[in-house]
Amino acid sequence: MRILVDRLWPRGLNKQDAAVDIWLKDIAPSPALRRWFGHDPAKWTEFQQRYRDELEKNPSAVEELKRQIRQEDATLLYAAKDLHHNHAIVLQHFLGKV
Repeated sequence: MRILVDRLWPRGLNKQDAAVDIWLKDIAPSPALRRWFGHDPAKWTEFQQRYRDELEKNPSAVEELKRQIRQEDATLLYAAKDLHHNHAIVLQHFLGKV
């Protein structure tokens, strides 16, 4: 199962070639948080806390993702270029704790 967890569709990627099974826009950081973070590693620690706070306030999106990944193995897809400072990492750790 390939699950896109970005609010925006990745630029330059056509939907047919992406092989995305599910696109869960609502699990992604809010537009305001995404703009504030701007993939700035200096804001990483604060971003993680703010995103976890958003996830805790969005139980329906979290439950939908958990329901999907219970059914089969899943890969979380995201468009960020930074492999170490992105919301999918926070999301993966968050799911491991709930």
